[in-house]
Amino acid sequence: MNTQFKAVVINNSDDTYSASLQTLNNTDLPEHNVMLEVLYSTLNYKDGLAITGKGPVVRSFPMVPGIDLVGKVSASNSSEFNTDQLVLLNGFGFGVGEKYWGGLAQQASLKDEWLIPLPDTLTPKQAMQIGTAGYTAMLSIIALEKQGITPASGDILVTGANGGVGSFSVYLLNLLGYTVVAATGRVDQTDHLKQLGAAQVIDRAELSNPGKPLAKERFAGAIDSIGSHTLANICASLKYGGVVTACGLAQGMDFPASVAPFILRGISLIGIDSVMRPKIDRIQAWQRLGELVEQSYLDKISTEINLAQVINAADELMAGNIRGRVVVNCQQ
Repeated sequence: MNTQFKAVVINNSDDTYSASLQTLNNTDLPEHNVMLEVLYSTLNYKDGLAITGKGPVVRSFPMVPGIDLVGKVSASNSSEFNTDQLVLLNGFGFGVGEKYWGGLAQQASLKDEWLIPLPDTLTPKQAMQIGTAGYTAMLSIIALEKQGITPASGDILVTGANGGVGSFSVYLLNLLGYTVVAATGRVDQTDHLKQLGAAQVIDRAELSNPGKPLAKERFAGAIDSIGSHTLANICASLKYGGVVTACGLAQGMDFPASVAPFILRGISLIGIDSVMRPKIDRIQAWQRLGELVEQSYLDKISTEINLAQVINAADELMAGNIRGRVVVNCQQ
């Protein structure tokens, strides 16, 4: 392994916050028990906040951002991982890329507890094309399945359908045979959502205002990344025994709902956390993704850049000028 490597480094000294591409020595790396040659990483929204300084994300300086990565083990003091094994880090805990050095670098030193083996069905680039968005969508679908929701149960609502989690949810649910209703604030993207697999597209305004404690039974299940009145209205609109998974709060953290649908219709609300998820759940979700996701879809939703382009891309991301996944080839 080369003694020198390139990395995006964030500093905050003399009240000056900055990010730059630097050349480091591997002796600069923190002392954890698995050393990696980083093959691919991504530019997530949290990484954009960290690099631009637009959000209080970074808690230790200097910091190498990057909450996701796939790498090849170059040295290991772990009984779990061997040299040359491909491993995946996917937004583990409240720390990587914030408190501990992350994946926007050519080398990384990480704790084995943060890593899982890369499924044989996925390449390093494919895993980063999927990233946290696809992983969270898969966790939501597994939760619906565990509660007995099947394609025969009825329509499944996906809110925030043009977002990362939402669009992956529409795509994956369709692959699994579900009938999907997509709710979005960008109804001009109806054709795109139907190409992903939505049978019907509705305006998010149908769900975003204060509603009744009980509404007409409409959906067998739902994946919600919006929260607030939207989530309350979803609960009121679920069929008897229906299930909604909550994985986001784009509209707000509040939940102005009634217990009526829980008591009178026996519905379930399942919280989806992707950050502190146990390894066994992570491995299951990634194995399912490797079995389902098609390369043609991943190529449509992602753009590849290199480390030298990350800082400019972070500015574009925060300005709202980037759509889809940004995959970083760390070895270019």
